[in-house]
Amino acid sequence: FSRVKFCTTLQELKDSDLVIEAIIENKEIKTKVFSELEDYVSDICIIGSNTSSISITSLSSELKRPERFIGIHFFNPAPLMPLVEIIPGLLTNEQLPQKVYDLMKSWKKVPVIAKDIPGFIVNRIARPYYGEALRIVEENIATPQQVDDAMTSLGNFRMGPFELMDLIGIDVNFAVTTTVYKDYFYDPKYKPSLLQQRMAEAKLFGRKTNRGFYDYREGAIKPVVHKDDALYEKIFIRIISMLVNEAVEAKRLGIANDEDIELAMQKGVNYPKGLLNWGKEIGYKTISETLQNLYNEYQEERYRQSPLLDKI
Repeated sequence: FSRVKFCTTLQELKDSDLVIEAIIENKEIKTKVFSELEDYVSDICIIGSNTSSISITSLSSELKRPERFIGIHFFNPAPLMPLVEIIPGLLTNEQLPQKVYDLMKSWKKVPVIAKDIPGFIVNRIARPYYGEALRIVEENIATPQQVDDAMTSLGNFRMGPFELMDLIGIDVNFAVTTTVYKDYFYDPKYKPSLLQQRMAEAKLFGRKTNRGFYDYREGAIKPVVHKDDALYEKIFIRIISMLVNEAVEAKRLGIANDEDIELAMQKGVNYPKGLLNWGKEIGYKTISETLQNLYNEYQEERYRQSPLLDKI
């Protein structure tokens, strides 16, 4: 920590070569900070944002020198999680992504370059891990504990969706989902959960408030999980099919190359396997049939398949 210096004003950053913002996920507040920061730093200072979902192009559009602005998205907890998403905006200098990529490599990070689309790589592809889990619970198909147990026991995920939302912060996770939903012009695939909204409104944010989908208060009784093998299989194939479909669609849209899509999910959110390879293992036909059955049952665009799914 000897190299860490705490500052109380933006003016103290005037000699910096790189400044990475990591404040609240609010475009207006971020933009205000960047505009003020530009008054102090040099013209060659790189300004980066750690935003997890807000458009880099949109954030840079009010700057005097938008070409020096770029997304540099770390994952929580940043000292432990190796992935860094590097996101150039439409106005970013074309040499800057590689420069930041090389810098992240020198920091012993695992960088990937992504398109400036809502959610980038990880937060776009991972949305069904939370969204579909929330829907399963909203419909009383299973409890949060059963969903978590199914995904950790059958999928070898380190944490189930509800444990993970509690760790991330239910308010933060809900905010990201809402941003992605809005920025995709209210695509039903990314529709937020009413249950999650109510949890956020009640300030049941998870670990940071000691209560979320689980109770972390001292003396709290741990709920008993009622195991059901048939139910667990249904939960697992439903959620994993949604995840694989998102990964395939990301490949189709060129959001990142195949290697970076696989790497991002494994190094950014600790998935046990890359989703493209996982889909191949399960069988893309099985994934397609699962999604078709869900579409037939619900008649919702939420379950539409990537056009690439039946071609790979």
